[in-house]
Amino acid sequence: MGTNKNRWLIALSAIAIQLSIGAAYAYSVYTKPISETMGWTPTEITYAFTIMMALGGLSAAFFGTFVEKNGPRKSAILAAFLFGVGQAGAGFAIQIDSLALFLLTYGFASGLGLGVGYIAPISTLVKWFPDRRGLATGMAVMGFGAGALITAPVAANLIGSLGVTTTFYILGASYFVLILLGASYIAPPPEGWMPKGMEQAIASGQKVMKKDLAQLTAKEAVKTRRFWMVWVMMLINVSAGIMIISVASPMSQELVGLTAAGAATLVGIMGIFNGGGRLGWAAISDYIGRPTVFTMFFILQLIAFIMLPNITNVLIFQAFILVIVSCYGGGFSNLPAFVGDLFGTKQLGAIHGYLLTTWSLGGIIGPAIVSQVREQTGSYVPVFYIFTVLVIIGLLMSLLIRRDIKRIEGHYDPETENSSETEGLNPQ
Repeated sequence: MGTNKNRWLIALSAIAIQLSIGAAYAYSVYTKPISETMGWTPTEITYAFTIMMALGGLSAAFFGTFVEKNGPRKSAILAAFLFGVGQAGAGFAIQIDSLALFLLTYGFASGLGLGVGYIAPISTLVKWFPDRRGLATGMAVMGFGAGALITAPVAANLIGSLGVTTTFYILGASYFVLILLGASYIAPPPEGWMPKGMEQAIASGQKVMKKDLAQLTAKEAVKTRRFWMVWVMMLINVSAGIMIISVASPMSQELVGLTAAGAATLVGIMGIFNGGGRLGWAAISDYIGRPTVFTMFFILQLIAFIMLPNITNVLIFQAFILVIVSCYGGGFSNLPAFVGDLFGTKQLGAIHGYLLTTWSLGGIIGPAIVSQVREQTGSYVPVFYIFTVLVIIGLLMSLLIRRDIKRIEGHYDPETENSSETEGLNPQ
């Protein structure tokens, strides 16, 4: 237990871990140099990234229980080995000209490291920041979003001067060390820990401590209907965001005549809004509540998807794209805190991991819809109508979960400790 640890340094440790694994999103920097060096096709190289992303969400669910049982330090150390060795191993695969080994290292090993590294610090941060859950998890998840922004130019410069193989060796070793440094300090707080200012405010009656809706295990949580409401909401939010991210450049060029250079600039700004949305929306949620934030996500996206087919102004079109991307990032940063609000911190890592299966599934659904519709119709416009319907479903889920929360709170008896938990287990 981190009895004498500084919670802001705990947050910094989490950011170090997330920055490292977030480098996974810089994969496009490697595609052309690897293809030119090895003769592998861009499609073959992209398979490794697809495997990594698919395993990222699935392994988060698989390793959730491991994180709860073994704690954030051991989990982060495991992530360091898997992700660091995966990245460095990719360099070795290129050195010996083995596409199969490249898929195994960059795709499989790094994907497993990505999943466990993503969730390892999150439940710990929620416990260290009972007063600022959203801000804490937002900082960490923003680090994940910023990882690619930092890695991309560094990797590009290293490739230009040292080659692809050496670049993977250097970055793999760097990720390994950085994650280990984060793991060396991170630890959960003592049971029931609160920051001193919060204890005093509660004792004096200046602040009322809002209780979590329930304290459930992962097995109990998946039996509640609110778990599946959150799952559907996240799946739609992720699918919409990744769909936009996957085709932002060609879509903006085709629909509003943005130049190739302008589209490239838009993609860069999207990265800023993705990361900024993670921190901004999470911080806001501490004041207006996670249910309200998710409702706002779907209202904003509904307006965007309804308006986009009829917009010809380049700046307005880009503004709506950036709104959708910020909601995408905000969904990831608000999810851990929302899990804590709804199910408690008993097995937050495991529950969070289960919900991150939407990351893998949404990463398949979003790009699949847009590619198939574009191929069948020759236009991106019908995609907006499809996602308008999906976002309406997400909005309905966000309203239903608010009603479900009020219903459960209405049955909560503060003198009966397990009353909310019993109610939470009732899926009806």
